[in-house]
Amino acid sequence: MQSLPENIEQVSAVLADLRNILGDSLLAVYLHGSAVSGGLRPQSDIDLLAVVDRGLVGNERAALLSSLLRLSGCHPPVPGAPRCLELVVFTRHDLAGHQFPARAEFVYGEWLRAAFEAGEMPMPTEDPEFTLVLAQARQEARTLFGPDKNIFLPEVSETAVRAAMRELLPSLLNGLQDDTRNVLLTLARMWRTASSGAFVSKDEAALWAIPRLTKDNALTLAHARRAYLGEVADDWRGRWDAARRLADQLALNVTKAMAA
Repeated sequence: MQSLPENIEQVSAVLADLRNILGDSLLAVYLHGSAVSGGLRPQSDIDLLAVVDRGLVGNERAALLSSLLRLSGCHPPVPGAPRCLELVVFTRHDLAGHQFPARAEFVYGEWLRAAFEAGEMPMPTEDPEFTLVLAQARQEARTLFGPDKNIFLPEVSETAVRAAMRELLPSLLNGLQDDTRNVLLTLARMWRTASSGAFVSKDEAALWAIPRLTKDNALTLAHARRAYLGEVADDWRGRWDAARRLADQLALNVTKAMAA
């Protein structure tokens, strides 16, 4: 495993459990997201992607969920505590099929903890967000176990990336009130990707977008970026109307960039 700048014990523990639980069916594990694109920020999850050579059976699914509930930090993150983990597992067969939307065999994220603790089990699912995860991981992922990312992670066409963003826009906007900072920064990153084809970190996308916005919208996005970096409190009281105006404008900009 390549040296990691921080949280190496937590990542190593997840990797060890993946290998113990999945055995020879585990083909590869990759680190992606903020940890490799611009560095972990105070609010950043640790994003992991695994590839297996077959579907998970019931006891493997349960054991992996139990491991992640134990190793992942709860949201919101607490300084000095374990990071929130996000793990998406794909089968080699599904990746080779270039399916849209992409199909994941197993997904863990802290937004799902309450459902999992209530007895829900992560099951295979299709989602356009997984298409974007694969596209970004293909660009930037770091190998933790197994062969180079290009062996298993497919090239995702620009058409598929744009289709995924188009399908995700309504749900992102619907989630604005519950996850304001993240939605605004995700929309800024979508705009950047739709304009250039490249995936960048959320704070880098915000820096790119700010000078391209009106003054009021730029100030709102700057606040979201500073909250992401831990420079100000992630507090949107008194800023809700401004956040809605910015979200609507960013969504319009994404749509225009995809049509260009």
